[in-house]
Amino acid sequence: MVERVTLYRAPTTEADADAVAEWLDERVDAEVTVEERLLGRIADDDLAESFAGARVISPHDRGTGNTMFGVRRYEERALESPDRAGGVIYDGLAVQDALRRRLETPLDHLQVPLVDRVIGTWGDHDGRWHKRVAVLGQPAVVSVPGLYEAPAKPEAYYEAKQSYALLSGDAPPREVLEAEVDGEFLVAEDPRTSEAVRGYVLAAYHYLETGEAFCENRGCRLYDAHRQPALIEAQLREPAFCEQHADRYGVPSDGE
Repeated sequence: MVERVTLYRAPTTEADADAVAEWLDERVDAEVTVEERLLGRIADDDLAESFAGARVISPHDRGTGNTMFGVRRYEERALESPDRAGGVIYDGLAVQDALRRRLETPLDHLQVPLVDRVIGTWGDHDGRWHKRVAVLGQPAVVSVPGLYEAPAKPEAYYEAKQSYALLSGDAPPREVLEAEVDGEFLVAEDPRTSEAVRGYVLAAYHYLETGEAFCENRGCRLYDAHRQPALIEAQLREPAFCEQHADRYGVPSDGE
């Protein structure tokens, strides 16, 4: 039984860990606390090497890792100054293992680091890496940029983004994409980030508490969306939960 949940901030992102913790505290029978950024607190040379070793080299190559000196130095700087990191996908299970080895992780104390890194898992069914929002377990790793990058956006989004970049040389502002693309989706620094990340943190708790992973009902906060419209439906639309999970986690403000 989970008695404590510790949520770690990701200060370079839009995710408000305190707001997420307050929401979670209303729904679970556990003490919920928030601490500062985990990666900065436990950073050492070995952790930088672990991140270097967890780098995804190619979308279709199961092997990971580049521990050359320059890559290790990059990871050291990224741990110290996270605003300098980006453009890399990491094996989420390897990252989880590296954090597990540095934390005391009894099963009654769930630890959930919000991270500013993009994580992925290997798909044996199709022989390629897939970006993920969360890797459940102990600790549970929740990737904030994964909210924007893991679930696929409408095809028109990528076409509009490419056209804008060809004309201007820059990435288009969010409002430009929203005006040109039919359908809702999350983008970097989206003000809805904190709202969207809540369901993944709750899923981490639910998994450790019950052994059940994500819900199969796409209208539930515990649903693991693979496309942006489904993520919007699951995390930002009412009702918040399917009937089964509303009985366990729903409160009146969820619209149940």
